[in-house]
Amino acid sequence: MNLHDLSPAAGSTHVAKRKGRGIGTGNGKTAGRGHKGQWARSGGGVRIGFEGGQMPLARRLPKRGFNNIFAKRLETVNVSALNKFEDGATVDAAALLDKGVLSKCEYGVKVLGNGEVTRKLTVRASAFSASAKEKIEKAGGTAEVI
Repeated sequence: MNLHDLSPAAGSTHVAKRKGRGIGTGNGKTAGRGHKGQWARSGGGVRIGFEGGQMPLARRLPKRGFNNIFAKRLETVNVSALNKFEDGATVDAAALLDKGVLSKCEYGVKVLGNGEVTRKLTVRASAFSASAKEKIEKAGGTAEVI
């Protein structure tokens, strides 16, 4: 095999359309831009989000509240999910990831009180809801904030 024998796989390349090369090509004269108008001009067109003078969607929709872009979002876990662990186990973010209760945990875990916990566990998390803490302690476990 020589360098002059190399070629791309069949069908993997195509010849680009050569715009504006005479009327016989089917793409000449106006080169697909139509006749006159804003889009026919060099440098013509409008900015992204412009709706022809109509009030843009981003300005029509109501803005409410405050979105903190620096917030560190906690993953949530209900106490019912803690029943996957054995009695006396220590539950933290790493253990939750290992068991598949969580798929990711960037900043920490908050335990919420939905469901019941039947095992005595030591739960270490960034935050607990009042009902979650109560249910963990009622089952004989401890809730530690880390």
